Amino acid sequence: MVGIPLVSHVLPSLAVIRELVARGHRVTYANDPAVTDLVTGAGAELVPYSSGLPFADNIWPEDPIATMDLFLSDAVRALPRLRATYDRDPADLYLYDIGAYAGRALAEVQNRPLLQLSPTFVAWEGYAEEVSAPIRQLPGADAHWARFAEWLAGCGASTTDVDSFFGRPARTLALISRAMQPHSDRVDTGTVTYVGPCFDQATPATEEWARPAGAEKVLLVSLGSAFTRQPEFYRQCLAAYGNLPGWHVVLQIGKYTDPHELGTIPPHVEVHSWVPQRAILDRADAFVTHAGMGGCGEGLLAGVPMIAVPQAAEQFMNADRLVELGVARRIDTADATADALRAALLDLVGDPEVARRSARLSAEARAEGGTARAADLIEEMVG
Repeated sequence: MVGIPLVSHVLPSLAVIRELVARGHRVTYANDPAVTDLVTGAGAELVPYSSGLPFADNIWPEDPIATMDLFLSDAVRALPRLRATYDRDPADLYLYDIGAYAGRALAEVQNRPLLQLSPTFVAWEGYAEEVSAPIRQLPGADAHWARFAEWLAGCGASTTDVDSFFGRPARTLALISRAMQPHSDRVDTGTVTYVGPCFDQATPATEEWARPAGAEKVLLVSLGSAFTRQPEFYRQCLAAYGNLPGWHVVLQIGKYTDPHELGTIPPHVEVHSWVPQRAILDRADAFVTHAGMGGCGEGLLAGVPMIAVPQAAEQFMNADRLVELGVARRIDTADATADALRAALLDLVGDPEVARRSARLSAEARAEGGTARAADLIEEMVG
C-alpha cells in the first residue's frame, strides 16, 4: 500500500489492511513516519518516506493549483525512496491512495498489478469536461500539467498522459457507499467497485461508549480531525443544544481549540478533543458533521440524520448529496447560528420520512460488504 499522511486518507483503508494481514498476507505500507502507529497497529510494515504535505498543521493553499503542486512534489520526492525498497522486493499487488501518485508510477515502472483505493467519490463519465476542464483554465495550470507530464515521461511510467494518469484508473475500490457518489449512473462499474465504509470486524464499536443513563436522545457534534479551529461554531452549538430538553450532547472540538474558549459548559454536554465517533453514532439520534466522506459514511451506516456544516474541499458536494438523499440539512458555517442549528435538528428528528430514508440507506451501506468484501476482491487480484 502506498499512501499519504492525511488521517482522512489513512483511516478508511486500515481495516482492510488489518484483514489482509489476518488472512496471512505480508503487507507493507509506504507513508510518512508520522503515521507509523496507525500503520503498524494494522499489522503492516512501514516503508518510510518523508512527505512534504502540510499534514501537521493542515494549513493548505487556497489556490487549487498550488495544492495540486504539493501532491505532485510529494510524488516526485517519494518515488526514488519507494524504488530503493521495492525494486529489490517487488510487491505482488500495489494498492495506492488517490493522492499517492508515486504508488501508481511505481507499479507501472515495474509492470505489476495495481489497484486504487479511493476514500472518496471517483470520477464519472464527463468528469474531465465538467470538473477538470475548468481547473485547466486557472493560472498556473499549464505549468503544472507540463511538469506532471515531464515527471511521468522521465520516471518510466507507462501512462504518460496526465489526465489519464490521475483520472479514471483501470481498477478502483471505492471505500464509500455508492449513495454518496455524484452522478453514480455515469460511473463505470466495470472498473469501480463500491464496498462501503470499511471497519474492523472484531470488537463491536458500541462497547467503546455508553449512552448516559437518562439521556432520551444523543447528539454528536464533530468537524473531524483537520478543520476544527472553530470556537465560535462550538459556542453556537452549545447555545443551540446545551439545554435542549432530553438531549445529551457529545462535542468533539479537535486539538486546535481550547475548551476554555467555549465558556460555561451545560451539564448535559461532554466536550472532548477526540471521541470514538463510530461507537457514539451507533447509539446516537443525530449527527452534526463537516461532511467529510468518512463522517458521511459512518452517519449513513449508523442510520442517523445529519446536519452538514461543510468546511473545505469536497465536503460541500458531500453536504449537498446528503440533502439530495433526504437525510440531512446543510448549514454553512457563516449561517450556523444557534437558532438555525436548533431548528434544523428538531426538523430532522421530527420527520418520520427522514427516519425511513436513513434506515434504508443504512441497510444498503451494510449490504455493500465493507471490509470482508474489499479483502476478497484484493485477494482475487493477488491470485
